[in-house]
Amino acid sequence: MEWLNLGVRWIHMIVGIAWIGASFYFVWLENNLNRANPRDGLSGDLWAIHGGGIYHLEKYKLAPPTMPDNLHWFKWEAYWTWMSGIVLLCIVFYSNPTLYLLAPGSTLSGGEGIAIGVGALIASWFIYDLLCDSPLGKRPGLLGLVLFVLVIGACYGFSQVFSGRGAYLHTGAIIGTIMVGNVFRIIMPAQRALVAAIAENRTPDPMLPAKGLLRSRHNNYFTLPVLFIMISNHFPSTYGSQYNWLILAGIAVVAVVVRHYFNTRHNSHKFAWALPVGALGMICLAYVTGPAQMPRGPEVAKIEYQPLPATAIGGHRADEPKPAAAPAQAPAEPTQASTGGVDFEKVHSVIQERCAVCHSAKPTSPLFSSAPGGIMFDTPQQIQQLAPRIQAQAVTAQIMPLGNITQMTQQERDLLGQWIDKGAQTN
Repeated sequence: MEWLNLGVRWIHMIVGIAWIGASFYFVWLENNLNRANPRDGLSGDLWAIHGGGIYHLEKYKLAPPTMPDNLHWFKWEAYWTWMSGIVLLCIVFYSNPTLYLLAPGSTLSGGEGIAIGVGALIASWFIYDLLCDSPLGKRPGLLGLVLFVLVIGACYGFSQVFSGRGAYLHTGAIIGTIMVGNVFRIIMPAQRALVAAIAENRTPDPMLPAKGLLRSRHNNYFTLPVLFIMISNHFPSTYGSQYNWLILAGIAVVAVVVRHYFNTRHNSHKFAWALPVGALGMICLAYVTGPAQMPRGPEVAKIEYQPLPATAIGGHRADEPKPAAAPAQAPAEPTQASTGGVDFEKVHSVIQERCAVCHSAKPTSPLFSSAPGGIMFDTPQQIQQLAPRIQAQAVTAQIMPLGNITQMTQQERDLLGQWIDKGAQTN
């Protein structure tokens, strides 16, 4: 499964780069055409040099009198990006929804979670397409605002039933589905109609290419938020926050503002403020998501956990009693707080019972054949060195253990947090 995950993820990245690169290039090309006194039938041209060669590109107002023998189309980059993304969604989240997709303690079944995710992807395209074809579609600014609110609203809804990563990745999948829907349902049909009209010596309908260009621009502005979501699963201070949907909203605003600057800088520098404002926005997000500013995640101790069938911990099912050699321990209580220290033996016990079943040189959980991410807690020195990660993922964001499969309690998280706050000493 790990190699399947890696292979599909690699394909997804490669074809995604091809799609995004083509999108960025053609928007740049459109924005940089020389439109001063174009040759008859053209809307502009452009000279460029790359790779030791000089290129001359021309754009027709609508189409040439006759179609060339070889016309290059751009579509499979988009299709393969979406298809590989859906396969990746199935591998990572849908193959084990109770572990990766659903929030810890969720009362939903895995099938219900998958149904919510798939249903949202399907519904998102029809809602978007309906809005674009409505009178709202003639007011691009207002339409953009409505779409922004709906996407962030979807992220908030996902965050109520999914894990943080599940919420983010499904929000990205919604945007990706809209983008590929634009290519498949709007842009490509418009281009086919244009080519067919030329071949049949008919006057092409100028509305279809214009509609395709508008949807292409939508895709261009969607791109940076989607790219952020693709890499966000490596950064728990975003998706692991109690306010992850607001963080995503902030990131999306920054991304759109920066993209708008690059889309318009050829005309003037009136949006030059976008880059420093975007940088300031990122700095503000980094500050407000710090451990001192963000409240900790939901109180795990208050959740009634459901058994996790077919999931093993330390070589036995989560809903089976542990063997006598490893009796369940009572929740660890912080000690020595008044003297400024925390008993490391209790910290070590929590780490071994709740974390080391996966994060070890020889994991006892059958879910992993090697320590995820190479993170191991076999020795006190390793635990001490990894204290910042423990703080970020188990104490502040509370995204670890995955799906809280080992049922770490809030008291145990507090114990780890106190130990780290007091200097993470091992003696």
